[in-house]
Amino acid sequence: MSMSWEEGKGKLKVRACEILIKTNAISFGEFTLTSGKKSPFYIDMRVIPSFPKLFDEVCDMYVKMIENEIAKVDRVAGVPTAGLPFATLVSYKLGLPLIYVRKEQKAHGKGKMVEGILRRGDNVLIIDDLITTGGSLINSVNNVREEGGIVKDVAVFLDREQGGRDNLKRIGVELHSVLGIMELMKYLREQKFLDEAMYLKCIKYIKEEKG
Repeated sequence: MSMSWEEGKGKLKVRACEILIKTNAISFGEFTLTSGKKSPFYIDMRVIPSFPKLFDEVCDMYVKMIENEIAKVDRVAGVPTAGLPFATLVSYKLGLPLIYVRKEQKAHGKGKMVEGILRRGDNVLIIDDLITTGGSLINSVNNVREEGGIVKDVAVFLDREQGGRDNLKRIGVELHSVLGIMELMKYLREQKFLDEAMYLKCIKYIKEEKG
């Protein structure tokens, strides 16, 4: 009897945690995020493409999630820079056209915000590496919508659980994540990668940021 997606997702989450540890993608200390906020941990997904087999495995996780949770996708959109390698390999694995959303308007040429071929009415799935508050993803959603694309879904590997899911929901977009930060922290504590004091500090920070 084959496993349901929900059962399979549990195993996938454990493997996702293992990969973040193996690639040293998670660090603890004091870090300043893009938003300017301070965080006791930092997750750097940019290191993962430097491990080809694990990068391939991570992109397979995105594919499984997309195939099981998202009804219709015509195009995949990547968010530069960290999200673009993941979007590129995922779009290739799904056999779907890739576009990408610029962070800022190009000063020369056509001055487009969306690069690649986007037709009016295309269902566009936006892919990024992780989400914190969702600010940059909301900008990407708006840029794709302005070009005539339909955006109902965003897929990320890790949800830092700092308001991004709710912020996307407010603009009619559903967030799909392979792993949540609380699941990762619990795994790190269970496997003794994190002592109790640091675990509690991280959990306190996540809860405060959620609030």
